[in-house]
Amino acid sequence: MDRPSAKYEIIHQIVSQEGNLQNVRELCQIAGVSRSGYYSWLASADKRAEKEARDQQDFELILEAYQFRGYAKGIRSIHMRLLHMDPPVLMNTKKIQRLMRKYGLVCPIRKANPYRRMAKALKTDAVAENLLNREFREHGPRKVLLTDITYIPCCGVFFYLSVIKDAYTMQILAHVLSESLEVDFVLETVDILISSHGTSLDSETLIHSDQGCHYTSRKFRQIVSDSALRQSMSRRGNCWDNAPQESFFGHMKDEIGDKIAACSTFEEAKLVIDDYMDYYNNDRGQWQLAKLSPNEYYEYCLTGIYPLFSYNNQKASVPCSPLPTKGCKANE
Repeated sequence: MDRPSAKYEIIHQIVSQEGNLQNVRELCQIAGVSRSGYYSWLASADKRAEKEARDQQDFELILEAYQFRGYAKGIRSIHMRLLHMDPPVLMNTKKIQRLMRKYGLVCPIRKANPYRRMAKALKTDAVAENLLNREFREHGPRKVLLTDITYIPCCGVFFYLSVIKDAYTMQILAHVLSESLEVDFVLETVDILISSHGTSLDSETLIHSDQGCHYTSRKFRQIVSDSALRQSMSRRGNCWDNAPQESFFGHMKDEIGDKIAACSTFEEAKLVIDDYMDYYNNDRGQWQLAKLSPNEYYEYCLTGIYPLFSYNNQKASVPCSPLPTKGCKANE
C-alpha cells in the first residue's frame, strides 16, 4: 500500500462510486499523496493500459518458453528458449523475472537429493589414477568424458541409469537405463559411445569415473582399453572430482521427477529418460555454453558460427567461453 499508484487506484474507486460524498482533496490528504499526482496518474490511464497489454503479450511468450516440451524452467532457461524461438525473442532476465513475479509464475527450486550416493567399491589394485584432476573444460570437445550411474526411483523399485557426458560441450553422448545393476548395462553405454562418436575420439581422450565396482571391473577396463581410451578415476569418496556429472543428475531428477512418478512400467520410464536426453542435448540451453544447447555448442565449437540472432538480425549477446582451447573455433 506504500506505492502511490495503489493509493491513486483506491481514491479513484471511491470517487467513482455512486453517491460518494468525499472529494479528491480530502482523500489525497488522508492517503498522504498530492492532488496533482492523482490527476497526473488519471491522465496516464491509456499509457498504463498499453503497458499492461504489452506485459501480457510478453508474458504469453514467457509462458510458452516455460512450458516448452513439458519441462519447467528457470529465468535463464526461459531467456535462452526465447532466443531459440522463430522469430527469436530478445528479452533480458530482469524483465522475465518482473513479469513472472507479476503474473505469479514460479521457477522450479532444486530439492536436496534424498538418496545417498551409490556405495563405493572397496579399494582394489584396479583403481586408475586421477588423470583428470578436475580439469573439466581445459582441453576442448571430446577430450574429457565423464561417466557415472544414478538411481531412478520408479514403480516402487529402482532403475539404474548409466550416462557418458562430454565435460566440455556438456553433451550426453550415451545413456542406458537398466532394471539391474549388473555390469552389462555400463558396458553397453561404452559400446553406444564408440558406435555413435568413435570417430571424434582419439588416444588422448579420457573417460573418467568414480571407483565404483562397475568401473574397476575387468570387463569395463578391457572395453576401455580396446577402445583406445585412457581411464581416469576420482579419488575415493570425493564427488567433486566428477562434479559436472553429479550436477547433471541432480538437474535431471528435478526436471523429470513428476513424469517418472507417473510411470507404471520400465518401458514408460525409458521413454521419459530418452525424451529428456533428446531435450537436454538439443533444446535445453545452458548459460555457460554461450546460451546454446549442448549439441548447438558442439557445432559452434567446430564451425565458429554462432547460431542465434535478434530481431534486428544482429548477433545476440555471446558470453565468452570460460577457457580458450585448441581446436575449438568458437574461441578463435
